[in-house]
Amino acid sequence: DERIVAEIMRRRFFPALITHKAWEGFHFAGHEIRITEATDCYGAVVWPSALVLCYFLETNSKQYNLVDKNVIEIGAGTGLVSIVASLLGALVTATDLPELLGNLQHNVLQNTKLKCKHQPRVKELSWGIDLEKNFPRSSCHFDYIMAADVVYHHPFLDELLLTFDHLCKKDTVILWAMKFRLDKENQFVGKFQTLFDLDVISNFPSLNITLYKAMRKGRMKA
Repeated sequence: DERIVAEIMRRRFFPALITHKAWEGFHFAGHEIRITEATDCYGAVVWPSALVLCYFLETNSKQYNLVDKNVIEIGAGTGLVSIVASLLGALVTATDLPELLGNLQHNVLQNTKLKCKHQPRVKELSWGIDLEKNFPRSSCHFDYIMAADVVYHHPFLDELLLTFDHLCKKDTVILWAMKFRLDKENQFVGKFQTLFDLDVISNFPSLNITLYKAMRKGRMKA
């Protein structure tokens, strides 16, 4: 745990010179990624769960080959996970609340333009609202749903579960990094397991973060 966590955290770096615009740097998928944050908003900060998920995607790119795969990230925040998935060849839709889309779009465009096989898209997604209108089941099929630290102290956990349920087809794989904090958030895992088979991929006790793989219950098994 300590060795891998140290390697994950070494992927983050800070500018040598302070400029008028604050940013953090990351090394993933063979690229230097610069992320602009907004410290006045939880959703516009890079949390350790995002680094854990990015590290997993990079170091398991053969087993989880993202080339030409259709990927959606919910609660994309600063966009780091979406950017890394795009650099690894995926067709990515990065989603979040309307007030976060400006910063998200800036980070995604700055770090992927002319660098990716597929230019990622940024789209509004308020959990549980207008899901069929904005992501119709008949035409939206995602190979992967990605989420990093989307479960925290907020009143929208039922809407989050509804969103997972709507976006997930029988063959969709959910990759979800979660930091355990309070009992209310921890109880979400139990609710989640009523709809999805959940497996632990990696566990990092020093960060209190678990990385999960999930698929819909009742799917056809090989």
